[in-house]
Amino acid sequence: MQKVRPKKHLGQHFLRDLDAAQQIVNLQSLHRGYNKVLEIGPGMGVLTQYLLQNTDYQTFVVEIDRESVAYLKEHFPILEDRIFSQDFLQMNLTELFGNEPFGIIGNLPYNISSQIFFKVLEYKDLVMEIVCMLQKEVAQRIASPPGKKDYGILSVFLQAYYDIEYSFTVYPDAFIPPPKVDSGVIRLKRNNVEKLDCNEKKFVQVVKAGFNQRRKTLRNALKPIGLNFEHELLSKRAEQLGVAEFVLLTNLFEEKT
Repeated sequence: MQKVRPKKHLGQHFLRDLDAAQQIVNLQSLHRGYNKVLEIGPGMGVLTQYLLQNTDYQTFVVEIDRESVAYLKEHFPILEDRIFSQDFLQMNLTELFGNEPFGIIGNLPYNISSQIFFKVLEYKDLVMEIVCMLQKEVAQRIASPPGKKDYGILSVFLQAYYDIEYSFTVYPDAFIPPPKVDSGVIRLKRNNVEKLDCNEKKFVQVVKAGFNQRRKTLRNALKPIGLNFEHELLSKRAEQLGVAEFVLLTNLFEEKT
């Protein structure tokens, strides 16, 4: 069978650098003892081949591209019924492994990487670790500490429940076809926060409102959602607050509005 043709509408850029592929797979720490790994968008299996060499966990893959699914079935018959030919964004991850915790790995399509992470947050009590490659700018944003220009909504939401580290950069010539930007590899490990010490729906509302007008102080940015109290945090901009400060602000909001 011939190689799979990369499809622009699926955001496919197939990794061809085997050293980078091995490095990505090796970043998995099996945090909290999970023994099932779901690879998102395996394409022609450059990560899959190394995942299958490790007997400490079972590898499953989800792939929306039928041509890639056919390629995987032919080249990796050992996967058998562990190939999900569907859209990850439409999957019910609770049913996937009978409510067992698992890890996620993948070379994520640039065009839906943020959506993938919002999906992961819905299942944060099951997803113990994520090792992935995505557009460098987005990877840096997710791993960015407060006070940096690239710190944003996704940074806060993910850092609330995961410890995140930027691992390494992969350059365009490592892919077919080469993307126009660099890629970054990050690892997210589930932290010990089961639930935030605040109303989590209100937390989401406050964070989104703060960053929707990120150049303004929070005093002004939060007016559209009913701010009517004073506090020293309100003189800062959203990008200057860490998770704990957003939790404090959310509780003040609940108490005073």
